[in-house]
Amino acid sequence: MTGPLVPFREVVLKVHSRCDLACDHCYVYEHADQSWRTRPRTISDDVIFRTAQRLAEHAKTHALPSVSVILHGGEPLLAGPARLRRVCEELTSAFEGIAELDLRIHTNGIQLSPRYLDLFDEFGVKVGISLDGDRAANDRHRRYADGRSSHPLVLKAVELLRQERYRHLNLGLLCTVDIENDPRAVLDALTELDPPLIDFLLPHATWDEPPPRPDGSPTAYADWLLAVFDRWQEQARPVPVRLFSSVLSTLSGGPSLTESLGLAPTDLVVVETDGQLEQVDSLKSAYEGAAATGFDVFTHTFDEVAAHPGVQARQLGLAGVSETCRSCPVVRSCGGGLYTHRYRSTGPSGAFDNPSVYCADLAALVRGIEARTAASLVATAVTGADELAAAQQDLTRTLLARLNADIGRRGGERWAAVWELAATVDASDEGARGLDEVLAHPYTRSWLLRALEVVHERHGAERAARRMAAYLAAAAVRAGLDLPVGVTFSGGRIFLPGLGELRIGDAQEYGTALVRATEDGFLVRREGSGAAERRVVRPRAAGPGWRPLRRLATPGSAPGLVLDDLDPYRACFPLPPADALGDRAAAGLAARIGEAWTLIETKAPGRTEEMAGRLTTLTPLTGLAPAEPSVGQHGYGALGISPDGSSEELASALLRGFRRAELRALRDVTDLYAADGSWEHRMPWQEEPVPFSRLLADTYERMALGAFDPSCLEGVPQALDTLEGAAELTVSGKRLLDQMRKEI
Repeated sequence: MTGPLVPFREVVLKVHSRCDLACDHCYVYEHADQSWRTRPRTISDDVIFRTAQRLAEHAKTHALPSVSVILHGGEPLLAGPARLRRVCEELTSAFEGIAELDLRIHTNGIQLSPRYLDLFDEFGVKVGISLDGDRAANDRHRRYADGRSSHPLVLKAVELLRQERYRHLNLGLLCTVDIENDPRAVLDALTELDPPLIDFLLPHATWDEPPPRPDGSPTAYADWLLAVFDRWQEQARPVPVRLFSSVLSTLSGGPSLTESLGLAPTDLVVVETDGQLEQVDSLKSAYEGAAATGFDVFTHTFDEVAAHPGVQARQLGLAGVSETCRSCPVVRSCGGGLYTHRYRSTGPSGAFDNPSVYCADLAALVRGIEARTAASLVATAVTGADELAAAQQDLTRTLLARLNADIGRRGGERWAAVWELAATVDASDEGARGLDEVLAHPYTRSWLLRALEVVHERHGAERAARRMAAYLAAAAVRAGLDLPVGVTFSGGRIFLPGLGELRIGDAQEYGTALVRATEDGFLVRREGSGAAERRVVRPRAAGPGWRPLRRLATPGSAPGLVLDDLDPYRACFPLPPADALGDRAAAGLAARIGEAWTLIETKAPGRTEEMAGRLTTLTPLTGLAPAEPSVGQHGYGALGISPDGSSEELASALLRGFRRAELRALRDVTDLYAADGSWEHRMPWQEEPVPFSRLLADTYERMALGAFDPSCLEGVPQALDTLEGAAELTVSGKRLLDQMRKEI
């Protein structure tokens, strides 16, 4: 099985093939592949030049913005400053004008000195150092061939990197796990050195050569790492730990942050000192020649390596792990483990078509971290209506701030004046509340997203300023602020978002009008007209030229629902909005909605109380079936309905639509699941398998409809079981699932 070619963004360049230490856990010298014995000690000029040219060509072909090159060994510092300078010069020259070059070096630190660091500073080479903890831990494996300790010299190297003039080159510390070491002491020793990052690595092992387990525990490595995690938590996470950060990221729906975990395709290739192009180095732990491709930098391109079956096998994501792993709930976090750790030379499966030899450890680690952090990882929006509303409001304000930043970079003078006025409105408690109310109107989000799309176009900033002025006028009216706001009108009309529409002139007229709040409404005066032309408007009462948004009297709903058939940005549904309703049609629809509300309260006591706090705006749509709701692409609290539905049909539409809108609103502000579509699930009420999102949405909706039709609840418990065992669920998704179980 192969997939699309994934270009290499990370290259390990072996600059020296020997080492000055004799670490007994080293995969290069101590494991199955012994090809190092036949390779040149130091990389040649020809290999350096051809590697630089091939890699630059690869970056140009795939328009890569950046490529990381990691200088490696053996021990790369044994190549010497002159050879390392040549490497840096050739790579820098080849990449000039093509892509950004991220140079790094991984070293045991023994040879590190100011001479090297000055060279690295010149070319921006970041330095990572291997250190396994305190002296006792480090000396267990990282010693000279004669048994001497390397620990003092490694500490000296770390201290050099901590100096102010070199601190910017510090990548952090790499620590190989040994469960014989004291986990708390190891972490303390590492954090005491204040590195920018700590990376814990499981020792390379396979099913043929499993890792040592002195006490026989199948989760010994997880137990050790969880002890480190607990100490890290006690210390208030003083230093980022890549392994833990990766698990926490995937639990919340984010990406993996390390090759050893997660399902992201590999994008790494190795260049040996003789120019041979190989797969990831850790494969040397599996068997002799496991990393070989048969390619080299002299006669082959990096694209040819990327198409190699061995490389392709590590780029298949979920399809590249064993069947056991694909059905495991933690596979999104562990990714089936490091590819090398799956190797088994015998058995019914392919050599790498197995779970990791650390399978039990990885599962226990992920579940252990989840159990310890679930409360803090759950998005507050999942836990209550107020929190969801606040998260939605934060999202809207974030979009508004982004629009301001985008326009600010283009120098929009009209917008700058409007933004200054916004600060004035927002400065008082009353104004801030009024602005919050206006920004909470569902179609504010529609406008913001549209404005962000067209802000770069001619007059885009000007149009945004006009609409923003209308929002500020509406906010001032709501707050009763005695603040004149100039609002542009066209077609003889002014629309105040969330309030209504005012005809101020003929259909061909345009201009500016001043809107000013009064104790019981607002005054409107066209710019340039006399005082006698002022118009007094009562916001909730229809008057000459004034058409307010209708508020529906829904029992038990204190603020009432708004029937919005006027807002020009209400066209955010899959179907087009209906034209503004006449008084008779609007009155009939309002009466049926009231009856529908009462019907829901009768059959599902308490459900309308939930709806009243979260469902705010109904918009009539054309072409919508009477009992079918429509949820917009954005706009918390909005629901599209048919203007022709009966009270029974509207009751169904309101209930179903509310559940859909609520689920969409949650997905706007938090990840309930990840990797949707990677698996297929069967729903108890239909044969055709569906993605996780569809199963969740259908189950969520059916639970609400059960009060009207008990048959809708058939199969829901089984669906909840399927959801609970799915790998797509995040921590927030699991909390939602807990709430669904309590609800049913």
